[in-house]
Amino acid sequence: MPLTIQQRTVSEVLVLDLTGRLWILDLPLRDRMNALLAEGNRRFVLNLAGVEYIDSSGLGQLITIWTSIRNRGGQMAVLNPTKRVQRLFDITRLDSVFKICDKEKEAIELASKASA
Repeated sequence: MPLTIQQRTVSEVLVLDLTGRLWILDLPLRDRMNALLAEGNRRFVLNLAGVEYIDSSGLGQLITIWTSIRNRGGQMAVLNPTKRVQRLFDITRLDSVFKICDKEKEAIELASKASA
């Protein structure tokens, strides 16, 4: 299942609701994030509730996206990873890098802390 991205704005934070697989054959997230950063956006929540699978390339995309956001003074929170994806974050210790939330309000608050 190819990755689909639905975008919405909540309290000046861009929430990207992802569905499908984040893997080597799918790069729409990286491309979308690059475009959003180029437009000046700095506050993001990635809702992973609909992401059933992430491979090493997908993890690489998330790390690259996180780094790009941070380098521009922004913030990114991860919302509702599935149990499988959360386990992957735990194994790779990315749970200590990403701000992972199970409630959208908390994720919005964390992402709102980006510098102007």
